[in-house]
Amino acid sequence: MHTSTSTIAPIPAERSVAARVDTYDWQALAAELDGFGCAILPKLLAPQECDAIAGLYPQEHHFRSHVIMARHGFGKGEYRYFSYPLPALLAGLRSTLYPRLAGIANGWNERMGIAQRYPEDHTCFLKQCHEAGQTRPTPLLLQYVPGDFNCLHQDLYGALAFPIQVAILLSEPRRDFTGGEFVLTEQRPRMQSRAEVVPLRQGDAVAFAVHNRPVRGAKGNYRVNLRHGVSRVRSGMRHTVGIIFHDAR
Repeated sequence: MHTSTSTIAPIPAERSVAARVDTYDWQALAAELDGFGCAILPKLLAPQECDAIAGLYPQEHHFRSHVIMARHGFGKGEYRYFSYPLPALLAGLRSTLYPRLAGIANGWNERMGIAQRYPEDHTCFLKQCHEAGQTRPTPLLLQYVPGDFNCLHQDLYGALAFPIQVAILLSEPRRDFTGGEFVLTEQRPRMQSRAEVVPLRQGDAVAFAVHNRPVRGAKGNYRVNLRHGVSRVRSGMRHTVGIIFHDAR
């Protein structure tokens, strides 16, 4: 297991991660996720925390790989996957958000007839990932400049995938960049796709479905397929940190 946290270039935390996560109305957030496939957690990070995380981008020793999207047909822009140990603030967010979302994920799987159930503790879930051969950390830091965008996609990385992930906007719209909206699309059987554009400010997080979620219909629950992406950045620079709860092959 590689769950210890980095002591290099520590990121200041104004409040404990557990304290800030506890302040949200999780019943209301669960209802948003159920109804729309996404939910906003306002001001999860303070501005100075956002700036500190974004400032890690050029420091290569924090990361295990660097991806240029255009080389793979993913869009235009770039991102870096963090290496273990994660910076303490990100590791704390990952382990503290997970149990709040695991109950929602288990409820979704039950409604969709999927046998997989997720343990309450994130360390236990990572152990399952590693036993399945998924050992590489997946939290990532993304950077966009004018003309960049992220194609609609799903972050699965292996057979074992946690069905909800979190993205945190580190830049302030209209001050640091324009364009670059977070977009979620949902494809329902025998229906046209639905798009959700999520308005975020600096420090806001969005929790959203990675792949499938259940929707109640006249004949019970059915699955819908979701993808997410980022629209074209028109000016400035946009940074986002993504918290994915499963590890990758």
